[in-house]
Amino acid sequence: MTIQQLPPCLLWDYGISLDKHTISSTPTGHNEQGYMQFHTVRTAIGEAVFQLKYRDDYSQVEMLARAVVAALAGQRFAVVMPMPASRHRDRQPVHEVARRVAQLMGIAYHDQVLVKTWSTAMMKDLDGYEARVKALAGCFSVNDTLRGPCDVLLIDDLFDTGASLQAACTALRECASIRSISLVALTRRH
Repeated sequence: MTIQQLPPCLLWDYGISLDKHTISSTPTGHNEQGYMQFHTVRTAIGEAVFQLKYRDDYSQVEMLARAVVAALAGQRFAVVMPMPASRHRDRQPVHEVARRVAQLMGIAYHDQVLVKTWSTAMMKDLDGYEARVKALAGCFSVNDTLRGPCDVLLIDDLFDTGASLQAACTALRECASIRSISLVALTRRH
């Protein structure tokens, strides 16, 4: 695990990513349907996130949650919340990790404080920061049900341009009961 500070931003007080998502990705040729295939090498955290999100391997939740807790070594929060998902699933991977982090830290878990008010395209399918900012403008709202002032830990699966976390934190900053916002991205693109 190679923890890295997220780029500074006035919208959050502290932010880290646990590790890079991908080490390398080499084209191996087209499959029968004509799609290019890749041999991808991921970090241990990156592989766990991939298995959890795209292979529905929920046994990865425990390792990822323990990695988050270890990376935060002694920091205190009042509540853990997941980044709202771009895609509907019956069981949301980041919610499961955030819920387990809250259990391990012995603090509250809330998945209905920060909500998406409408669906957006998958951020990975949008080209560049500006397109993401435009797609995310105003898409988050806050149900201020917290008793403050409280320190919040927001967990996301992947940090790329930071546009989605900036949009989420913009909404969270409107919540009078939130004193500070800390972020943990399980993986980062670069």
